[in-house]
Amino acid sequence: MKTESKLEKVLASGQLAVTSECGPPRGARPEKVREKTEMLKGCVDAINVTDNQTAMVRMSSFAACIIIKQMGLDPILQMVSRDRNRLAMQSDIIGAYAHGINTMLCLSGDHTHFGDHPMAVSVYDIDSVQAIQMVKKMRDEGKFQGGGDIDTPPKMFIGAAANPFADPFELRVARLAKKVNAGVDFIQTQCIYNLDKFEIWMKGVCDRGLDKKVSILAGITPMKSVGMAKYMKNRVPGMDVPDELIKRMAGVPKEKQPEEGIKIAVESIERLKEVKGVAGFHIMAIEWEQKVRELVERAGLLPRPQL
Repeated sequence: MKTESKLEKVLASGQLAVTSECGPPRGARPEKVREKTEMLKGCVDAINVTDNQTAMVRMSSFAACIIIKQMGLDPILQMVSRDRNRLAMQSDIIGAYAHGINTMLCLSGDHTHFGDHPMAVSVYDIDSVQAIQMVKKMRDEGKFQGGGDIDTPPKMFIGAAANPFADPFELRVARLAKKVNAGVDFIQTQCIYNLDKFEIWMKGVCDRGLDKKVSILAGITPMKSVGMAKYMKNRVPGMDVPDELIKRMAGVPKEKQPEEGIKIAVESIERLKEVKGVAGFHIMAIEWEQKVRELVERAGLLPRPQL
């Protein structure tokens, strides 16, 4: 039962891949998942479904992935180790694969202190690197982490996240190398606003030959307003928003700022297309899914390959 991931096929073909994101609702509302997914239909290769992002309770990634799968699209199951131990993670991976979900992202997850349940106990039985190793062992060796055999191994295409901007910057490439050595297949990066710094990171990645071992999707989040730009700069850990970008957003009237934000995102994609080692783009249009098609089209990434 090998169901090859569509994202895996696009990356193997050498074409630039495009993924996007769907944040599940904070309630039992499947129509909200369908609504967001409909906006992404035909303009991306796969859709990440976040797992209680920012440590706030939402519909499970697993459940929302099934809804997307039923719509004939390709979901990416996000799984954080904050909320479950390795037994629960492995059972969810098998369960997801049984539903035809064959692409996943291994994450540690934001600490519960950041969310709406600061009193919740974080599990962190394993970290994101160990999660990658666990999924790879399940897939390639047909073994649970405890050593037992899996009768039908889940053939997952394994992803993880990378933040090229967090401190200390000097260790960012080494951190990626750990995930590559653990067996990750693709990486989605944090939102990129400081393109110069990202290019330095990518040079370090290529100098170590990591671009030959993993597909890197550059993270893009279009800004809606100068307020959002300032919030990202000052309040979101590990984010690098240059002052020139804030000045540029502030330099246009309020009603034209969303268009300016899209323009900046398109320009970023055009420049990043030329960066050695970039295999595609991960577009995180936070509660702005209706703009993804326009962004992808203006950046010359449509039509998507039909493989």
